[in-house]
Amino acid sequence: MEDAWKNGFVTKVIGDKRRWRAYKARVKQLPTGYREAVDAIERYLMLFGVLDSDNAASLFEDIADLFEQAAADGMPIHDIVGDDPVEFVEALIRNYPRGGYVDHEKARLARDIEQAERLVKGSS
Repeated sequence: MEDAWKNGFVTKVIGDKRRWRAYKARVKQLPTGYREAVDAIERYLMLFGVLDSDNAASLFEDIADLFEQAAADGMPIHDIVGDDPVEFVEALIRNYPRGGYVDHEKARLARDIEQAERLVKGSS
């Protein structure tokens, strides 16, 4: 049961395992510094990205494309991510639709806060 849950969770986070493995193979081929930068971005995205699996897979593939091209051109990593790596990744995330559950939870939060507010006003 736990393995099925883990597999389901992994699929939700990273999407199709073939795409994920292909992405990881590409990253593994990058020169060390570029690979470490992509690993750092990947770690951040896993913790804070909150994208659905298809969009997450596309984002990871696009990051691999970007860093492969930068490595081929000899572009410094700073020229890719700029002065604020967090903002760089946040800007990437904004270019991909969030998962449907995120929109659902945002609406649910707003609705629950409104209901709580009515309860507070009603008890005054």
